[in-house]
Amino acid sequence: NLPAGGPLLVVANHFNFMDPLFLIHTSPWPMEFVGGAKMPNAPRIVHFLQRLFGVIPTYRGTGARGTLKVAESILRQDGVLAIFPEGGSWAAVLRPARPGTAFLAWRTNASVIPIGIHGSDTFWKQVRTQKRAQVTLTIGKPFGPFNSSGASRPGRDELDQIGESIMRHIADQLPQEKRGCYSDDPFFFNDTATTEIYTWA
Repeated sequence: NLPAGGPLLVVANHFNFMDPLFLIHTSPWPMEFVGGAKMPNAPRIVHFLQRLFGVIPTYRGTGARGTLKVAESILRQDGVLAIFPEGGSWAAVLRPARPGTAFLAWRTNASVIPIGIHGSDTFWKQVRTQKRAQVTLTIGKPFGPFNSSGASRPGRDELDQIGESIMRHIADQLPQEKRGCYSDDPFFFNDTATTEIYTWA
């Protein structure tokens, strides 16, 4: 399921601040990342990792126009851009996408690669108990591109539909209990309502 090269928009769930490392370890191509300028869920000692990743910083709660412009330029140069559509790693089940990923998919018509990262939320617990930590990445088939409707900007409804499609493709790569509001099992679906609440305004 891995194309030879870009332009590619790599999308994955985000349950742990270590998730970019797992993507880098698995990916056959060099990739750029879009990530939060701040890492509230990661220990301060590892904040230097963002500089190593080459993260394009975005400030949560803003329009992030500068971030989107740089990200778009990477895709238009046939690059590979990784982004976590949920916008943060504070939950251990899948949540709805923020609109930025859908906007990039609409603007650039890049193919989208969905990846499910399973086990990263318990990685450090396993390490602390001296157990072998296992993280599994499941790579789905490329989908898209999302052809624009001819408008100068996508409408919010269109972005929501693209975001929904992206998250469902990611959900297909995860066990039912990790799919959150995208689970086909009513037990897991009903158990995740509070995880959709974003931790910033």
